[in-house]
Amino acid sequence: MVRIFLRSDVNGAGLQAMPLELAALAAEGAGAYWPLAAPFIGALGSFIAGSSTFSNMMFSGFQAAVATKAGFPAVLTVALQVIGANAGNMIGVANVVAAASVVNLTGREGQIIRFTLGPMLLYCAAAGLLAFVLLSLGLAPGTETIR
Repeated sequence: MVRIFLRSDVNGAGLQAMPLELAALAAEGAGAYWPLAAPFIGALGSFIAGSSTFSNMMFSGFQAAVATKAGFPAVLTVALQVIGANAGNMIGVANVVAAASVVNLTGREGQIIRFTLGPMLLYCAAAGLLAFVLLSLGLAPGTETIR
């Protein structure tokens, strides 16, 4: 899935890769508020792919492209991706199944995901809000490049 997503620019229609096409849409739709959304994309990637490494492989280019198009520091936006991807490991199905089997809670994976979903969402929201505030105040690294 990651390979198809990243290498989708190899096509007969001459379209850009999916992450770049999606980045243009995201920057247009949520550009000013992207730092609030960036950690949630990382978490979604971990949930879908089952690991923060694959989430970062899938979405780091996307996050950097959105940041560039929206006028945010790409380094900060990719850092938010990584934070979200790590938070998303809390609800990653493979991780939950492994942890449940270790502590003899097999069959209660759904309950574990529901229990950890709140802290994961709070963690992502706090990271996005902190970045948004720092950017608004001009205190985040790379903010001198913001228009």
